[in-house]
Amino acid sequence: MINFKIDGISVEAKKGETILTVARKNDIYIPTMCYISKTTPCASCRMCVVEAEGVEGFVLSCNTPPTEGIEIKTNTEALENERTNIMKLYDVNHPLECGVCDKSGECDLQNKTLEFNVAKQNFSARDQSRQTKDWGLINYDPSLCILCEKCVHVCNEVIGDDAIDVQFGGYSSTIIPKNSDVLDCTFCGECIAVCPVGALVSSDFKYSANAWELSRVPATCAHCSAGCPLEYETRHSGINGDDSIYRVKNNFEFTSLCGAGRFGFDFDNKETKDEIAFHKAVEALKSAKAIRFSSMITNEEAHILQLLKGKFDIKLFNEDARKFQEFMRAYSSVSGKLHHSGSLDAIKQSDAAIVIGSRIATDNPAVRYALTTAAKHNGAKIVYAHPMEDALMQNTVTQLMKYEVGTEEGVIALLANAILKDADLSDEERAFFNDLDLGYLEAESNIGHEEISFMMKSFSRAKNRVLIIGNDLIAHKRSDNIAKLAAMIEKYSTFSLVVVPSEVNTLGVSLICDLEKDEDIIDVVGYNAKGNFIISSLAYANLAVPSLNQQEGTFVNIDNKVLPTNVAVGFDGYTLNDIASACGIEKANTVDYTKELNKSVGFKDIDFDGLENFLSPYGDDNRGYLLDEVLCKAEGKLDEVDDLPEFNGTIIYNANPVLQFNAYTNQAKQLEKDSTLRGSAQFAAAAKISDGDRVEISFGSKTLTREFKLDSELKGTIALNPTFDDVIDSSRYRFEKSKIVRVV
Repeated sequence: MINFKIDGISVEAKKGETILTVARKNDIYIPTMCYISKTTPCASCRMCVVEAEGVEGFVLSCNTPPTEGIEIKTNTEALENERTNIMKLYDVNHPLECGVCDKSGECDLQNKTLEFNVAKQNFSARDQSRQTKDWGLINYDPSLCILCEKCVHVCNEVIGDDAIDVQFGGYSSTIIPKNSDVLDCTFCGECIAVCPVGALVSSDFKYSANAWELSRVPATCAHCSAGCPLEYETRHSGINGDDSIYRVKNNFEFTSLCGAGRFGFDFDNKETKDEIAFHKAVEALKSAKAIRFSSMITNEEAHILQLLKGKFDIKLFNEDARKFQEFMRAYSSVSGKLHHSGSLDAIKQSDAAIVIGSRIATDNPAVRYALTTAAKHNGAKIVYAHPMEDALMQNTVTQLMKYEVGTEEGVIALLANAILKDADLSDEERAFFNDLDLGYLEAESNIGHEEISFMMKSFSRAKNRVLIIGNDLIAHKRSDNIAKLAAMIEKYSTFSLVVVPSEVNTLGVSLICDLEKDEDIIDVVGYNAKGNFIISSLAYANLAVPSLNQQEGTFVNIDNKVLPTNVAVGFDGYTLNDIASACGIEKANTVDYTKELNKSVGFKDIDFDGLENFLSPYGDDNRGYLLDEVLCKAEGKLDEVDDLPEFNGTIIYNANPVLQFNAYTNQAKQLEKDSTLRGSAQFAAAAKISDGDRVEISFGSKTLTREFKLDSELKGTIALNPTFDDVIDSSRYRFEKSKIVRVV
């Protein structure tokens, strides 16, 4: 620890901390304009300058570490003059458009102009002609830009797109798309979030409302299992109109959002009460043999479905959650505990990571951002194991392990064999690895000894390692043994384990509901899923219920945290709780079940209103609670690795494009809806099709028709087939042997 003083106050600094970070930890105010906690210092604004005893001139507190015994002053007359002059320079020819600027009321420039009492201007500069740029979902006004470079840093260091840059030219400097005429990125909108002025704004939100007119509703993103914190900002949509969501914001100092979370907010259900349909729904439930439901529900709704199962002695079908449940059950049989050890924060702090079985950039962008942070800030070595390359990961991945489709069990066995080479295993466990036919596994999986050795060498000095398991392993026919091998790696090595659930509440549902394998039977009620009678927040419902941005409740995210979400906009129809009450399972409100969630799997006896929902000034995530650890019997035995399958010919991979996750993002008006089959020139040649052809795709018992689009970023004979338009069951193993026929 380094001991020093700030404004006469004794403080301590850890290695790597700067004067600014220590000041903030001790509630000592130093003004900044370009600093953002989650990136390296931009060091472009000079607002954070301080005086250091024995040092001539001013010191930048944002990127200067303290030395033992030094005395720092943050608020002197000289510093006040310096910062005031900096603000005057910022204000030179800055357009006085505050009345119509979208940032007015929450603008750093506006706030600090007032803070430093800049009432007149001593400087002048020739005005420039600067054209506003329309970059799709994002608008850029260079005349408002102060060149703080926050957007550039966050795009490169956190998101990984590296899509924008500064074009230096003195007073004519501006932000431009990097190596492109147009903005080529994933449109996460994080540049909008961090922009301190109105230079980068949402094209859709522009000129629609002032910041002070909007009400903020803290909630949890409902699109993937990361459980990102966000705020829905709402306002009435007319003089006598109901409230509508105008935009989504996040605490950009410490968290990030993908584009679906930021721009895909308008999936609320606007249906009203239909008493006839309600009574039909109650009767359908009473006579049903099963309820089929999706994981796009709250824990409380899952609990109600479990109660309905018990009351009417019916089956619950949810293949997504059931497969996750079975995977984690096999994991627990070896690990001796119910929940995996890793988290998004563990990924951010890691210096070595393996991602296997997921197109992670689109499956779970928060994991991608955590990996980017680890790579950029910790120099982490990132191994990406998958049959397909991913251009979105090229700025982050240090080693690609391109294995053959279907060979995931063999690959995880090879990884475990290398990682656990010197581990203290039992004789039976060591015998399993001694009996592995490494030559066969390497030949059939296409992962050679050299690749494994290179990985182990690059990981040799790493201290914080993480293994990230995706849905391709969870849905694999050999998922039980894969789960046991992953548990072995976690149990006997320094790797923490992160298992990525596919939907927003796959994990919560898997803990709450007793699920059975889906059967092709009649008399099935569908809850946000297909059935003979459908109760859903989507358009095809026989009875409408609220969407997830219209509900109070909780989810369990990838970190094993129980996270609250709140009502952003109202719903005038019925809820699942109303249906349950009509069936004799009565509570006044759905969230009355929050404290009754199953304690044996880690839930706690806490009322919904007792759950915290905020981030601290230091970035601590004070939302909900972490599931209690639950110990299990570790009696599982590894099975012999099965013969590895072969996938020949044209193969499709069911994976969504950027910004799309499910039928709800498909409703959002701002999100691009690319439902084409995308493949390489090599795939097109193998399938005998061309760019723009209408094709019929057959796999298993499924047949669908799509337009084919050539994608220059893809290679090989695997094409990407989207699932967000609700034509594919996302719980299936995502690689499919397919027959492709051009529709004439």
